[in-house]
Amino acid sequence: MQDLEAALPSMSSGTGSLEALARLVSQVMTAPAPVAIGGYVTEVSRSAIGVRGISERAQLGDMVTIRSDNQLHPAEVVRIGQSQVLVKPFDDRIMPSLGTPVFPEGPFRIAPAPDWKGRVINALGLPLDDKGLLTAGNDPKPVDCAAPLAMNRSRVETGLRTGVNVVDVFAPMCFGQRMGVFAGSGVGKSTLLAMMTKATDFDTVILALTGERGREVRDMLEDTMAGKLGKTVTVVSTGDESPMMRRLAPNTATAIAEYFRDRGDNVLLIVDSITRFAHAAREIAIAAGEPPVSRGYPPSVFSQLPRLLERAGPGSGNGGTITGIYAVLVDGDDHNDPVSDAIRGTLDGHIVLDRSIAAQGRFPAMDILGSISRLAQHNWSADQAKLVTSLRGLIARFEETRDLRMIGAYQAGSDPLLDQAVHLVPRIYDAMQQTPATPLSMDPYSDLAAALRPKEGA
Repeated sequence: MQDLEAALPSMSSGTGSLEALARLVSQVMTAPAPVAIGGYVTEVSRSAIGVRGISERAQLGDMVTIRSDNQLHPAEVVRIGQSQVLVKPFDDRIMPSLGTPVFPEGPFRIAPAPDWKGRVINALGLPLDDKGLLTAGNDPKPVDCAAPLAMNRSRVETGLRTGVNVVDVFAPMCFGQRMGVFAGSGVGKSTLLAMMTKATDFDTVILALTGERGREVRDMLEDTMAGKLGKTVTVVSTGDESPMMRRLAPNTATAIAEYFRDRGDNVLLIVDSITRFAHAAREIAIAAGEPPVSRGYPPSVFSQLPRLLERAGPGSGNGGTITGIYAVLVDGDDHNDPVSDAIRGTLDGHIVLDRSIAAQGRFPAMDILGSISRLAQHNWSADQAKLVTSLRGLIARFEETRDLRMIGAYQAGSDPLLDQAVHLVPRIYDAMQQTPATPLSMDPYSDLAAALRPKEGA
C-alpha cells in the first residue's frame, strides 16, 4: 500500500488520473502477498491431517502446501470445521510432525498447451516421461470446473467410426457422445479401449489410466498404442498411488480435453477406469467423516460421478467436441452394483463385455444384445438400421436356443428363422472379431457383407 500512497499526490485530475489509479490498484491487489498466512498441523493420522489457523480462508477442494523436511507437499482440503480443517496429502507417505506449517493455495489449476500431445504426465500435470518440462499455456484453468450449460451446447448428431467393427455396427457412436464399457476384470476392457484410441476421426486423444497396474502402463503405450501417441496426452495414476491422485487423474484428463475442445478439436477422452475414480472418492469421503450409505459408498460419490461425466460432450458452438469412453470395472461381475447403475444412467450408451464370450475366444467380447447406443439413429442410415435390427433378431434367436441345440433337440426345417440364424450368426461373429494387430476398418458393413455372402459351391 505504500506504493499506492506515494503515487496518489502526483496524479493529476481528470480521466487519465482515474485510469492510472485503477491500474495501480489492480497491480497492488494482484501482487504476491509480502507475508504468507497459513496454519499448522495439529493432528496426524493415516487417513487425514488436521490443520488449525486456515479455517476462515479455506474452501473444500482447495490446495494447501505442507512445508515438511524442507520440501513442499501438496494436499487438498477435504473437511472444514470451526477451528480445524482436515487435509489429505497427494502423497500418502507424508507424515508431518505436529506444528508443521501449512499454507492455503486456492483451487488447483493446470495450463495445458498444444505441445502436450505425445506426453505422459501424472495427475498433478507433472511429466513422467524423459522429454523434459512441459510448456505451460496462457490460460490456467481449474481441474474441477462446471460442465457447459445444457442450452449452450451444440447438438450431438454427427456419426463417427471407431474402427472396431462390432461397435460401429451394433452400437455406433457420435461425436460428443459418452459411452461406458462395462466388464469384469480380465475380459478385454483395456485392449478394446486401446484399439479405439487408433480411430482416425479424432484430432486429439486424452487417455486417463486410473488405478492401473504399473506394468500395464508401458505395455499399453509402447505395444498396443505404438505409433499412435503423437496426438495423445496420457494421464497416469497407478493403483499404488494415493486415492487423492487416483481421484484427481480423471479430472485432470477432462480439463485437458476441455482445453483442446475449446480450440475446436474433436477430442476422444478415454478413462480406464471410472470405477477406480469412484473407489478413490469413497476412501476420501470416508476419511473426511462421511457415512457409507449404499454398499459402502458415501453420498458424495454419487454427486461427483455425474459432475465429472457431464463435462464431456459437445462444446458451445465452436465445433469442438469431447467424445467420452469410460471403462466401468464391474465388481464381481455384478452389473447392478451402485456405481455401475449411477454411471449407466448418466451415459449415452453402454458396451457390455461378457466373460463367457471371452472364454469362447471371441474378441472383442461384446454382448451384442446387451449393448446399446442411445444415439445410434444419428449414425445409421435407414437401410443400416433395418439391417442391424434384423441381425439382432437372428442373434437373439440363435442365443436363446443354444441349450436346445446343445442337447440335439434342434431339427433343421422346423423353424425357418432358426435355420437362418444357425447358418448366419457364426459367420457374423467371425466377421466381428478383431485384435489390436488387426488393421482398423472404416467400412464395417462391407466387411460384414463379405462374410455373409454365399460361398462358391455352397
